[in-house]
Amino acid sequence: MVILGIDPGYAITGYGVLRYKNNSFRVLDYGVVRTSADSPFPERLLAIQQALIELLDLYKPDCVAIEELFFSRNTTTAIGTAQARGVAIVTAASANLPVYEYTPMQVKVAVTGYGRAEKQQVQEMVRILLNLTEKPNPDDVADALAVAICHAHSGNRDSALAVGGYQ
Repeated sequence: MVILGIDPGYAITGYGVLRYKNNSFRVLDYGVVRTSADSPFPERLLAIQQALIELLDLYKPDCVAIEELFFSRNTTTAIGTAQARGVAIVTAASANLPVYEYTPMQVKVAVTGYGRAEKQQVQEMVRILLNLTEKPNPDDVADALAVAICHAHSGNRDSALAVGGYQ
């Protein structure tokens, strides 16, 4: 199974593509989609969509795992991030892929065993679980890989579980 993990954001969207087979991972790709603060917001969203379409075409994932949003303060940032998240979900749904959503706490538990783990702990465990030589940076990449790991360990591996392309 090939999983595209996404950590949504409108300035930086992290992504990680993993192959999960026989309880082991193979990293196919990871990185970020960056948009410029100087660009109009609709162009930033379009750039995210185009980059995700390229990833879907290149790796042909079986599903997409995306982190749910958690914001306690900055509503302006939350709204923009929610819009970028919506672009990612619609892009996956347009490709008829099931989309699975996980809270930050679910992701942290799946990767570190502790729901309140710090960013550095998540990065280090992602490095260990995926046998990477360095911690994935920036943390948006580590989060995207972590959500893909979370999905692999969730038991939601049957695309038939997703109704209408969503889960």
